[in-house]
Amino acid sequence: MIQEQLGLLPVIRAGRFALRPLRRSDAGLIAFYTADRRVAEGTRVIPHPLPPGATEAYVDRCLTQGCGEDIWVMDGSEHGLDEVLGLVSLTRMDRAQSEIVYWVAPAFWNTGLASEAVAAMVEANPHEARTLFAEVFQDNPGSARVLTNCGFEYLGDAEAHSVARGRMVPTWTYIRKMS
Repeated sequence: MIQEQLGLLPVIRAGRFALRPLRRSDAGLIAFYTADRRVAEGTRVIPHPLPPGATEAYVDRCLTQGCGEDIWVMDGSEHGLDEVLGLVSLTRMDRAQSEIVYWVAPAFWNTGLASEAVAAMVEANPHEARTLFAEVFQDNPGSARVLTNCGFEYLGDAEAHSVARGRMVPTWTYIRKMS
């Protein structure tokens, strides 16, 4: 599934888009989508309202080696879709484990793009992880379906702080053992 390498991260081909490394030129569309309260409230770390310069600072931080998070952009431009459809990230954990996080632009919700992105990332397994973890807020059953559709199994309930919501939010945690 991995077709080419751009910089330190591989480009991963999916059906309707490519997962490619983040670029500075992505900041405008990322800011546009993450300024939407629904996107921000679906994540732990995106603030709402989005402060000026926050997206550019995020992109700059993520493009720095050793930031701790590998970011791929869901780029649909080769298939007539937007250049930024959403993001997928992997964060290395200890013992050959990684955490996967993703969001999709609201215009593309309920189109299967999130499932396609997670499935492509699982298949490519660029971290060569033995185990993948993910969590979703319990008021987002669509994201839970994405994970179960991609072979993740429910692990348990927890809670995480959402910057946009300004409070702790109940979560479901999922695990995927890799072959």
